[in-house]
Amino acid sequence: MLKPVPIGRVKPGMWFHRLGGSGCHHAFVKRGFRLEARDIEVLASGGIDELIIDTELGFDVEDAVEPEPEPPSTAGVSGMAAAPGPTIPPPPAAPLVPREAMNEEIHKARQLYREGKEKVISLFSDARLGRAIEPEAVMPLVEQISESVSRHPDALVSVVRLKSHDEYTYMHSVAVCALMVSLARRLGLPEDRVRDAGAAGMLHDLGKAAMPLEVLNKPGALTDDEFRVMKAHPTRGWEMLKTGGETPESVLDVVLHHHEKFDGTGYPHGLGGDGISLMARMGAVCDVYDAITSNRPYKKAWGPAESLQRMFTWKGHFDDVVLKSFIRSVGIYPVGALVRLESDRLAVVIEQTEGALLTPRVRVFFNARKRLPVFIKDLDLAAPDCGDRIVGLESPDKWNFAQLDRLWTNA
Repeated sequence: MLKPVPIGRVKPGMWFHRLGGSGCHHAFVKRGFRLEARDIEVLASGGIDELIIDTELGFDVEDAVEPEPEPPSTAGVSGMAAAPGPTIPPPPAAPLVPREAMNEEIHKARQLYREGKEKVISLFSDARLGRAIEPEAVMPLVEQISESVSRHPDALVSVVRLKSHDEYTYMHSVAVCALMVSLARRLGLPEDRVRDAGAAGMLHDLGKAAMPLEVLNKPGALTDDEFRVMKAHPTRGWEMLKTGGETPESVLDVVLHHHEKFDGTGYPHGLGGDGISLMARMGAVCDVYDAITSNRPYKKAWGPAESLQRMFTWKGHFDDVVLKSFIRSVGIYPVGALVRLESDRLAVVIEQTEGALLTPRVRVFFNARKRLPVFIKDLDLAAPDCGDRIVGLESPDKWNFAQLDRLWTNA
């Protein structure tokens, strides 16, 4: 039997059917699963106030009991099977620090984008020519990226996602650096580890400089033989850094193991579970997210929210605790996502609301029912008097919104 339950009365062992209320936030979960303590924590922190449970598949309200304390679980809201791994502390609430205005930081992020591109091109050129790579040489850029993420966590991450396919090899490094910094802070890592996470993101694909250009720049999907060649890039990058200056072991580990999968099916060493370091698990999530949200010669980018949906369904690919923390850092509805509101208007997400994953700030611009533009208006969905909410995602391609990014970048 389906039954609505206030979030405060939801207990581990209940079977999640869907979110409560008249709408269904299907960007968050798409199928039922048995709730665990960390799932409930994520739902509650996202502003959910009611769930619909199925009492035939799990506990009813009267059956649920408080569980004995146990280590954090790696099973999560995607229904992924648990796997052994090192204990990761529950992500703390991000500190409420003064933010730069989003539009001001986007302007700074564009400048940093241009500077970062030049520096990464130079780095890859040196590596391709066989020159020694000094990891400390990238740290000024890493520090600039870290400062931008501190001023506003949405701006640079969102701007770098708009790179063109011919910039991908270089700007991917900048993007993963910013994502790693944001995720490291979300996980509550100390600042020296945040610094290493940023450096790891910047250097993780350095080995691609040793790949044949005809394979690296191929405007199409790789053949099996070409993919085998490309699979050598983690090892080549690790070798380059080992022969250069002093590189933190955690950075070397990400360079070598960012393509490992939690279920042991990745490469180059087929590591799994607790055989993969926390930093490498973070690298795997950040690397894939930027890859699938970027335009490539052979594949159009997926939208940011759609990408999170898909990553959630890839059973065994990621550490679920890290993936959930990543979603908290970029938002269930990331900046640039096209959403439909309960009022039947379409809007683009322009900024996250701290501590409220389902109620970002949005820019309304279209009436979906009448299929007509409306006067552009910004809404804070977390405001008590807003009176509107997100009921689903929309595809920009379906609506032929070719210039959607201009709405949130103010370009």
